[in-house]
Amino acid sequence: MARGDFSGRQVGVASGLLAYVLWGLFPLYWGFLAPATPAEVLAARVVFALASLAVLVTVVGQWSSVRDVLGDRRRLGILAAAACIVSVNWGVFIWAVDNDHDVDASLGYFINPLVSIALGVLVLRERLRSLQWLAVAIATVGVLYATLALGRLPWISLVLAFSFGIYGLAKKLAGVDAIASLTVEMIVLTPFALAYITLLWSRDELAFGAHGWGHALLMVGAGPVTALPLLFFGFAAHRVPLSVLGPLQYVAPSLQLIIGVWVLGEPMSPQRWIAFLIVWVGLAVFTVDAVRNARGRGLMPVEDL
Repeated sequence: MARGDFSGRQVGVASGLLAYVLWGLFPLYWGFLAPATPAEVLAARVVFALASLAVLVTVVGQWSSVRDVLGDRRRLGILAAAACIVSVNWGVFIWAVDNDHDVDASLGYFINPLVSIALGVLVLRERLRSLQWLAVAIATVGVLYATLALGRLPWISLVLAFSFGIYGLAKKLAGVDAIASLTVEMIVLTPFALAYITLLWSRDELAFGAHGWGHALLMVGAGPVTALPLLFFGFAAHRVPLSVLGPLQYVAPSLQLIIGVWVLGEPMSPQRWIAFLIVWVGLAVFTVDAVRNARGRGLMPVEDL
């Protein structure tokens, strides 16, 4: 391997790691936005994400890609659906953080890769390898155990896992660059977000601007906080093989779990630890299979998968 290639891969790994670390720290950031309600935080995130993405798209010169998508009914329709799905994902995650359910949220993102595999089989008619079937089966057992042991369906985890899995499927079907597609999604959502913000303002219930400049700046920061991890991840995806980048996706939910249990003090019963352990076994099987398969194909880059 050429020295330049190795250096580029090192920078790519660092960039991907930074993206997942930022995603993992999200619970702390959303917590700073109280007393704004989760719905207002979601609306602010959409509006300021579009503003941040507009700057980013201008810098990288992708407005032509955005216009192409807006003029393509099929891709626009898929991304409009993706926008609705990601708004559910973001909204439930922000609500979970605001209501002390960070651990449930982290479980959802641990389950997500296996949900994506299942969706590939059900929707795209993909065929699973034996270890992939085993990984999905083990994770299913973990969810069933959590349901029986805790006496309730882990709906937060399941909504986050399935919404993000379906969102990823929609993005795959649209076939649009990550930055351009997210920009289009925010364009679709922004009128609704602005309408909700206007409603709160008319009722004198808007938290934005009512709790000092520091709180207002944090609300504005929801935009770049959304856009920056995407930029870092996109940079990594073009420089790092899937076998290297794939396991990094567990950094974010791991940090969320650590923050939930050891920073925010959420209770973690033995039953919850057992449920996590079962899911982690499934993820270990999934990761081993993914790494072995990628190496067998010569470490195919992420963008070619």
